[in-house]
Amino acid sequence: METFLAVARHNSIRRAAAQLHITEAATSAAVAHIEKQLGAKLIAKSGRGIALTEAGRVYAEYCRSILGLMQEAQAAVRRAETGRLRIGVVATAGEYVLLRPLVSFRDRYPEIEVGLSIQPRDILFLELLHHETDLVIAGRPPREAGLVVRARRPSRLVVVGAPGHCPDPLTATWLLRGHGSGTRETTLALLDRLQIRPPTLTLGSHGAVLAAAREGLGITLIHSDAVETDIATGILDLPPVDGTPLDRPWHAVTTRTPTPAAKLFLAHLTDPDRVGAAAFRTHQQ
Repeated sequence: METFLAVARHNSIRRAAAQLHITEAATSAAVAHIEKQLGAKLIAKSGRGIALTEAGRVYAEYCRSILGLMQEAQAAVRRAETGRLRIGVVATAGEYVLLRPLVSFRDRYPEIEVGLSIQPRDILFLELLHHETDLVIAGRPPREAGLVVRARRPSRLVVVGAPGHCPDPLTATWLLRGHGSGTRETTLALLDRLQIRPPTLTLGSHGAVLAAAREGLGITLIHSDAVETDIATGILDLPPVDGTPLDRPWHAVTTRTPTPAAKLFLAHLTDPDRVGAAAFRTHQQ
């Protein structure tokens, strides 16, 4: 399954083989063996490369979940204090919300192996659904996903721009993150509510959007956690925009069966004596 997933990820036998450090012949043979077992064609030629068939796409989704569950099962039977914790986090929360609690957590539990996945919100929740990560810190998860919000931390979305470069928000250029970003979706929804179609500029990452706002390239909707210092020092202003600020708390999210290490981290994250003002509040379902 790992070999097939590598092929699916790269759409290439050659690149998958290079990643796995095996021969292309061995990679092709592994995929052919799976196809024979399933009685279904999983890959097909596409131009000069290959692509997944519909059966291949379905099988890849199951493979991701199965392998993720296997890793989760291995973590579940180990002592929490010596296990592994895989955290998924959106960029803003990773820079301004997670770091301080994570430092004190690692000091408290030095034997836990911590891994971070910094991705757009939609990718993070997909990784969580496939059991490829143990806990996600981001905006609200999709209601139909079957994921569980364990804790929340207040936050607001505010509109900011550089002093002297904040024209009428109804006509200013709005700086956007890349597709899959929850803040991007919220910004576009806000523009719809305001019934305006201003120029927009997509810059992709949180860091690029914030840097562009500081330089006066446009205005942007952003979590207040990211701009507290900039506002206090006058680097950024808060132009008045109807409907803002918006309450958008951070959510700590798991599957219905969190790993022992995830439970430990949640207990730490919601302990104000340990993490101070950065503490989350336990969320009652």
